[in-house]
Order: sequence, then C-alpha cells, then structure tokens
Amino acid sequence: MPYVRREVAAKLKPLRTDKCPFSNLLDLRAARWGGGVTAEQMREMQWIKPELVAQIKFVEWTADNRLRHAVFLGLRDDKPPRNVMRAN
Repeated sequence: MPYVRREVAAKLKPLRTDKCPFSNLLDLRAARWGGGVTAEQMREMQWIKPELVAQIKFVEWTADNRLRHAVFLGLRDDKPPRNVMRAN
C-alpha cells in the first residue's frame, strides 16, 4: 500500500491550488458525529484542482450528504471528472 500512497501523492502534487474548488464546502451546522468545516479550518487545508477521479467504497450517504465509512479503492482514468455524478 505505501507505493499507492506515493503514486497518488505524485499525481496530486502538481494539482495543488490555494483556492477551494468547492462552492458548498463551508458548513457551520453541527452534524451527528461532529461539526461542519469552518472558514478557519479551510485555511489550514491543502486543496487540489478536481482533475482526478477516485473510486470510493462506502456504506451510505448520511442525512447531511456525507459519505459514511468511506474507503479509497484507487484512481480511475476511464472517466473524465466532469462526467462523474452522484448516483441515487
């Protein structure tokens, strides 16, 4: 697994940006298992341009639209990021 982390890190590094690419991330509401993301926390985060597609396994979407028990399975190169949508 360490080689996978190095490979993903190498692909992420050139995509770093100072600007958050998400318009809906700031969330000050408290969630069941923790709070949302504050503006102060966002300043501490490292951002990347959304140009890669990851395959994620997860148990469910929560009522707050968060993934529950998410597991990274790998990067995919068979789909452009703009074509990836949430399946209902």
